[in-house]
Amino acid sequence: MLQESNCIEFKAELNDKLEKEIGAFLNNKEGGVLYIGVDDNGNPVGMPNIDSMQLKIADRIKNNILPSTLGLFDIVTEEIDKVSVVKILISSGLEKPYYIKKQVMSPNGCFTRVGTSSQPMSTARSDEFYRKQIHNTRIGTE
Repeated sequence: MLQESNCIEFKAELNDKLEKEIGAFLNNKEGGVLYIGVDDNGNPVGMPNIDSMQLKIADRIKNNILPSTLGLFDIVTEEIDKVSVVKILISSGLEKPYYIKKQVMSPNGCFTRVGTSSQPMSTARSDEFYRKQIHNTRIGTE
């Protein structure tokens, strides 16, 4: 039986916390897995229209989280006790901090995993991540 942890999160249905959870996993050093269609006790509840749901999830991740998340997540269907659920595999991002676009880089938009929950990231922590970002810019030579 699955259990929530610092690397695994369950949501019974797709809700407005998707970007918060994805951002927290992108900012987590191990990344994580988000199951949609699984209740808080780890029981599969399933989802209607899984194919269209996967497209909707991918669009929300690509359009609502910055910096770019392309190549950092995969969305698959998994069978748990003969019930189909959505499994989102999230890698730890290289350009931390990741944040919700409409909330900008603030405690309301930057999240991190603490135990089994996603918590607002402190401004000091997000500033620290930002300072460590690798900028691949090149100054032209003559």
